[in-house]
Amino acid sequence: MDELTTSIVGIDFPNTDKSRSNRRMEILLCASGDRVTLRREPKNPHDPNAVGVWSERDIQMGYISAERAPLIGQRMQADETVAVFQAMHGGGAYIRIRFGGGDPTLPPPVADTGRRAAPPAPDRSDGFYPDEDGPEWGA
Repeated sequence: MDELTTSIVGIDFPNTDKSRSNRRMEILLCASGDRVTLRREPKNPHDPNAVGVWSERDIQMGYISAERAPLIGQRMQADETVAVFQAMHGGGAYIRIRFGGGDPTLPPPVADTGRRAAPPAPDRSDGFYPDEDGPEWGA
């Protein structure tokens, strides 16, 4: 594994800096390919494996998930690590990490229309066609 995409968690929590900066707003200011910094936090009271994610403007955007943080933290110690902001998708945000030097390659963007997928077309083999303008319950 030389590269991986992972989500940023905790983006809706306030930062503890003096200005109480907003993580979600910072994420909205990022563009695909912007460098981000990963910082291990061995003294984090909630998780000694915590890895924070920081923007180019040195504002914390959140954390790597607790499930992925131990592996990523180990790789950060062993290899050169480069991370970039990948994208917002739905209500979350993602970063791309490359281990062993070089820049991460970004996959093609995923279209986010903000809409749920349309339900599948109903099976009309029984000859029942519901009234599209009204409820489907009897009179």
